[in-house]
Amino acid sequence: MAVYTDVSDEALRDFLADFAIGSLVAFRGIAEGVENSNFQLRTTQGDFILTLYEKRVNARELPWFLGLMQHLAREGVTCPQPVADKQGHTLKTLAGRPAAVTTFLPGVWPRTVRSEHCRPLGRALAQLHAAGRSYAPERPNALGPAAWAPLLQSCAGGADAVQKGLQAELEQALAHIVPAWPGVGSNPALPRGQIHADLFPDNVFFLNNNVSGLIDFYFACTDYLAFDVAICLNAWCFQPDGAFNVTFARQMLLGYEEVRVLEEAERKAMPVLAQGAAMRFLLTRLYDWINTPADALVTPKNPLDYLKRLRFHLATQSVDGYGL
Repeated sequence: MAVYTDVSDEALRDFLADFAIGSLVAFRGIAEGVENSNFQLRTTQGDFILTLYEKRVNARELPWFLGLMQHLAREGVTCPQPVADKQGHTLKTLAGRPAAVTTFLPGVWPRTVRSEHCRPLGRALAQLHAAGRSYAPERPNALGPAAWAPLLQSCAGGADAVQKGLQAELEQALAHIVPAWPGVGSNPALPRGQIHADLFPDNVFFLNNNVSGLIDFYFACTDYLAFDVAICLNAWCFQPDGAFNVTFARQMLLGYEEVRVLEEAERKAMPVLAQGAAMRFLLTRLYDWINTPADALVTPKNPLDYLKRLRFHLATQSVDGYGL
């Protein structure tokens, strides 16, 4: 359950009194998500989402995230919109946490990914990238290649307890990935812009097999656009048994290129970008698996799911392996 901070009825009513969104009708915690405390609000004027930002989110960066969502919406991307209070403030405090109210998006995220989800996903991702080009403020990717070796080192005492030999395998993979990364040494840099960086199925809503909205922008950052594509290859194109579904990948990439055609350098870099994306999520899941208390409200995700994906990408030599 992704509710780390309890909110009393009295505190919530006082908080909502600052907004012109009607009076409270219903209020419940939302189970999805692992970073923040999320609640669905129903007022006499409609449905909203209340988010309390927990300690892993840098409060100083929240205006960047909220500003990005406002910008993307102006550019035609359907995403949650921060709701300003009567004084025009979108970022406030509730229960000792930074907090914001955002609009509620209709739709359902796909519990089982199907081929017909993947092409609309690709189009939506490219539309996000196109819309983000005119958002000037930048936010460095705190979970990019420079973070991976320190993150693995922080797991050194527990990685082999998860799977024997895991520490050495990941160190060897990093020794391959980081020197081959775009922009490192003589490797060409790639087109950069604002990326979502966490566009998993539970962050994409669908209605009638069309994308109805994108949510949870709190890992968004400024990085290679093709890295976002590689993250989606990892998040959407593997079966529950770990097998790669090239049909899903082909559909996603075709949808993406209906809006923005990948440059040749991006195509050539796709295997290493996919390796890096698998490494990034494997390491954060490994850290959480080792460090989450047994009585925590959130169940950590198994990092070994991403070990299978990493091995696949390390064996993939070109973008042909992803269906292009």
